[in-house]
Amino acid sequence: MLAEDNVVNQRLTVRLLERWGHTVTVASTGQEVLTALARQAYDLVLMDVQMPEMDGLEATAAIRAQERGTGTHVPIIAMTANAMQDDAEQCLAAGMDAYISKPIRLGDLYKVIDKLLQGKLGHAQSAADPSTDLTTA
Repeated sequence: MLAEDNVVNQRLTVRLLERWGHTVTVASTGQEVLTALARQAYDLVLMDVQMPEMDGLEATAAIRAQERGTGTHVPIIAMTANAMQDDAEQCLAAGMDAYISKPIRLGDLYKVIDKLLQGKLGHAQSAADPSTDLTTA
């Protein structure tokens, strides 16, 4: 699942993930993420931190609270234009599993997804040029 409110970033990220063989559901707000997760399970959530209505930190806290009752755990990767160390620590403290700053480097995204999913999805690394930026904000 991709939680991202910027339409350009949504399109770029979806296109990349689909090239890697993934099916992607897009949510524009934290509340949409919670609604989608209530309907079905996802392998991973790419979570923009700054979204309207409910931001990524609030959505992550709500997801983790629900998981405490079920014993499940969906990996969440924070995506944010804020690239300070405090931002990364805040994301991890909120319960996110990893942190990627924007603009996203494709190789970095690939490595984080692969690490969190322990190679289960078998992406084609050659599909991403690690020196290429994915998003602009």
